[in-house]
Amino acid sequence: MIKYDRFWVTMKERGITQYDLYEHYQITRSLLDRLRKNKNVEIYTIDRLCSILHCEIEDIVEHVPEPDEKNEHTEKASEKNNPYSEDKKNSL
Repeated sequence: MIKYDRFWVTMKERGITQYDLYEHYQITRSLLDRLRKNKNVEIYTIDRLCSILHCEIEDIVEHVPEPDEKNEHTEKASEKNNPYSEDKKNSL
């Protein structure tokens, strides 16, 4: 899941308000709402926000694995390291 919590922190650190964004930089209120709700935002828009805030993408966007993704990754890693997994049994 992509989260934009860092965007709000960066905005506050830079002293830029939501009003500044839509009044001076033509960032729509609907875009701010999408960011608030962690919805899809185009990479072009994220690039614009980085330019406005003079920051890196990591200061706006964060990837947080879904619980399913964490379990899937852990299971694959444990299977890979398990000498008794199905794949290794067949090769013996």
